[in-house]
Amino acid sequence: MAVTALKPGYTGQNLDAVENFGPNQLVYLHWEKHLMFCAALAFPFPPEMPFGAIVGEVLPQFYGPHPDFEKIDWSTVRWTLDGEDFVPDLEASIGSQGVGHKSMLRFWTPGLDGLGDSGA
Repeated sequence: MAVTALKPGYTGQNLDAVENFGPNQLVYLHWEKHLMFCAALAFPFPPEMPFGAIVGEVLPQFYGPHPDFEKIDWSTVRWTLDGEDFVPDLEASIGSQGVGHKSMLRFWTPGLDGLGDSGA
């Protein structure tokens, strides 16, 4: 994303450039309608990581405390990648599926709309 400085001649460091993450890339994840987690979570994932590791290892560790998490039917989850509908292949790497540096993965869980259907 391009940024225009208000001060002429300003130069700054891009601290979240992909080069600063070694072999990893920054990926954002957000569980929609579950505002117990008010913002997307950021992770440094290697592009070779299988998408199934996100579903099977990462999401349970970070979203598992929410009471709705155990009720998720993963076959009905709707995903978007950078604002576009996305159907992940759990066996394929995230990089091969277009998940890049600073990508945003959002997911919706039909029938689960937060604590008491409150969206939280």
